[in-house]
Amino acid sequence: MKQGCGDNPTDEEAALERRRPAKRSWLSAQVLGFGIASFLSDAGHEAATSALPALIATLGAAPAALGIIEGLSDGAASVAKLAGGWWADRPRTRKPLAVAGYVVTGASVGIFAIATSWAHVLIARTIGWLARGARGPARDAMLSDAVPKEALGRAFGLHRAMDTAGAIVGPLLAIVLTAVVPLRTSFLWFAVPGVLAGVAYAVLVRAQRDGAHHKRLPLVTSLRGLPAGFRRLLLAVFLFGLGDFARSLLILRATQLLSPELGFARAAATAMGLYVLHNVVYAAASYPVGRLADKLSPVGLLAVGYGVGAATAVLAALATSSMWMLVPLFLAAGLTLAFEDTLEGTLTALLTPPHLRGTAYGAMATTNGVGDLLSSSLVGLAWTVFGPAVAFLGAAILCGMGTVGVLLTPRGPAEELE
Repeated sequence: MKQGCGDNPTDEEAALERRRPAKRSWLSAQVLGFGIASFLSDAGHEAATSALPALIATLGAAPAALGIIEGLSDGAASVAKLAGGWWADRPRTRKPLAVAGYVVTGASVGIFAIATSWAHVLIARTIGWLARGARGPARDAMLSDAVPKEALGRAFGLHRAMDTAGAIVGPLLAIVLTAVVPLRTSFLWFAVPGVLAGVAYAVLVRAQRDGAHHKRLPLVTSLRGLPAGFRRLLLAVFLFGLGDFARSLLILRATQLLSPELGFARAAATAMGLYVLHNVVYAAASYPVGRLADKLSPVGLLAVGYGVGAATAVLAALATSSMWMLVPLFLAAGLTLAFEDTLEGTLTALLTPPHLRGTAYGAMATTNGVGDLLSSSLVGLAWTVFGPAVAFLGAAILCGMGTVGVLLTPRGPAEELE
């Protein structure tokens, strides 16, 4: 029988097979470590987020105060996101940044327990979100380097799913704790999983070494070096972000709609339960969205997600106390975040070179942060002055503009970046 036929390879084929690098598995203990840390962190700060509207109400503050707290804390974090992203271009600084960010974010939640005005909540939230902003680009850059390019969507989808599993546990924790301990005391307990997240990251995630492709560049030089296709994506993200209001405003919306029928306490608990449903959808959809992104166009999928975001804002404007209105509203909001967070992270890795990836994730996070600053603050103020219908319809228009903008983004890497 002729050599090379059937199951018997030739010597040349065997030698080629030996030289071929082993296929790199994307699902590793390292990837799971990222997810466990994010699960714990989200369990803590999402518990605090779901209970925050009730705390604001007990302090006698208007809806505008909640919008300002969410918006200003996110906006202040933008500075940390950009600076943290620039520092994350130095691989050896990534793990210390991430660990410190997790610990400070978790500990800041405990400060809510001693707040006597909404200004105190604003200060504590800003401290926590500054730390959260600094850690994000470092963590995302480490995750993108930990998996092969063809599995980026699945890795980010799995991470978002585990992250959001914590966001499911968090509101449930808030419902239980606020029922058995005083509201302020519950915030001390909410700080515990956040601090443990830093411990988990320190133990489970390996530090990175400097590679040959990593160079110390000035921040301005790094920003100028970002590819044009990625900058177009940032513009679309910013436009969408102007209408992508904080989910705590949805919780407040549901609480106000349900209070006349259920009373404040039951209405607040029901709104927290709807937020749990929101996070279940967010967690369940994140990995499938990432898996699709590894096979289809992540840009096209992001446009779909942004379109769902615009529909979410319309539903918020038209919402009534009926569960037939409120349940679809929270489902759509959760689905939006699954598309948004998974695909923005995936596209950042696909559209940028490795030596600028930290800066790229910082720029993406900063763009989202500035959008959050403007969106949450403006929606909260418009709600106070003109009512919720006007506020959320304005948000829907801005989300629609972002949907159009993302369709103008390149469909994939314009050139080989490695």
